[in-house]
Amino acid sequence: MSTFIKGEDLILYVHDGTIYRPLACLTSNSLSQTQSIIESQTKCDPGVTIKDAGTMSYDISAEGQYIDTTTAITGALTKASHDYLFTILGTSVTWKLDSGLAGTVAYFGTAIIGDLSLDAGAGDELATFSCTLAGSGEIVTTDPV
Repeated sequence: MSTFIKGEDLILYVHDGTIYRPLACLTSNSLSQTQSIIESQTKCDPGVTIKDAGTMSYDISAEGQYIDTTTAITGALTKASHDYLFTILGTSVTWKLDSGLAGTVAYFGTAIIGDLSLDAGAGDELATFSCTLAGSGEIVTTDPV
C-alpha cells in the first residue's frame, strides 16, 4: 500500500554556511523541472524524427508568511524569512527539499535567488513573501555539504 505524503510535510531549506535553515512559515513551495528535447531528421531515415534529451533546468518557488527572525523567539533564529533571503538575493545557495519522514528521499541542489518580493497589505492582513530560486546544475539525493 502506498503512503501518501502531505504537501505540508515537504519543507524547503537553504544552507547558510553552517546549517540548513527552513524557509519560515511557508504556505506553499514547488519544484518545477524542464527537460528540453532535441529533434533531428536525417537523410538516412527520411520522414523519421529522432528525439534526444537536451538540457535540464529547474526552478523552485516558495511563498510564506513574513516573520521576525531577528529576535530570540523559540526557533525563529534558525528560520529563514524575507529578511534573511534579502541578504542573499542574487547569490548562489545550496538548498534542500525534504519531508523529514523516514524512508523518503531528500533533494538537494544549488540555485540563485533571482526573485524576492514582500507583500504588506493594510488592516488585518499578514505580511507575506515569495521567492524564486533558479536552479544551477543537477538535483541530487546526496547532501553536497
